[in-house]
Amino acid sequence: MPLHRLLKPLLILLLCAWQGGISDAAASAGPALGRSSTDPSTQQAGSNHLVASSGLGDTNRAGQQRILFILASSKVHGSSSIPASISFGEVVHAWDTFQAAGYAVDFVTPDGGDVPILDPYVGKEVESRLQDERVMRGLRNTATPAQIDPGLYRAVYYVGGSNAMYGVAENRALQDIAMHVYERNGGVVSAVCHGTAGIVNLKLAGGQSLLAGKRITGYPEEHEDRDAAYFKEFPFLIRQTVQARGGLFHAVDGYAPYIEVDGRVLTGQNYASAAPLAAAVVDALRKLPNPQTSPARRD
Repeated sequence: MPLHRLLKPLLILLLCAWQGGISDAAASAGPALGRSSTDPSTQQAGSNHLVASSGLGDTNRAGQQRILFILASSKVHGSSSIPASISFGEVVHAWDTFQAAGYAVDFVTPDGGDVPILDPYVGKEVESRLQDERVMRGLRNTATPAQIDPGLYRAVYYVGGSNAMYGVAENRALQDIAMHVYERNGGVVSAVCHGTAGIVNLKLAGGQSLLAGKRITGYPEEHEDRDAAYFKEFPFLIRQTVQARGGLFHAVDGYAPYIEVDGRVLTGQNYASAAPLAAAVVDALRKLPNPQTSPARRD
């Protein structure tokens, strides 16, 4: 057989083998060569803005609207050794309502990390939830204010408990987060029971108190045990301070649920008000324009 007839098929075989080798090499190198710089797996750990999520993997759920729970870090009353705590039920009842409505929940405290939960602040109806990792993971790993991106949130919810009187109201970073949500995001500021202490120093961009002229409730000082040692540690009184800021404070006798809704500022008087308050927050948010298409509101 002539030599040129042998060379042609041989060249074809060599060419096919060479192309196949390149294809295999490209396939093995593809994931590394083609990975986008925005791929989460290539991002540096320790981002400046993090969230401490209470859900199982819901932090990265695209497009899910979020609500930020603001809690106190203090484990004692003021400068005393008297134990203080968050109100666990005020977390759980609101968490359940927000989750059922489709909102993700994150937690922030002045110091970050775990929060104190004392037995007297855990009602029988929520005791089993101390084993609920969806909630407890967030309470054991709260974010610091510096780790929070306020642009993510539609509402803030100030949780009560005996420690809510300390370290929250005067924290400028937490104030900035709350007012970003309210003014720039057009969102909601809410607080329940002693959590109302956390909002007394909030100011609008123009310097006016957020509470001025608004109907507000919270746990009033007349319902406290004024002879108790813990009460003497309070840095201020809720009713008195709300009124000093121009707020219109209202409360009812007894422990029945009671809430006040004034525009985008919503407050609850006591423990029993946590679930109704959360439901009112959800209702208020559903009435607001889409945050992605609407300008900031200042009402």
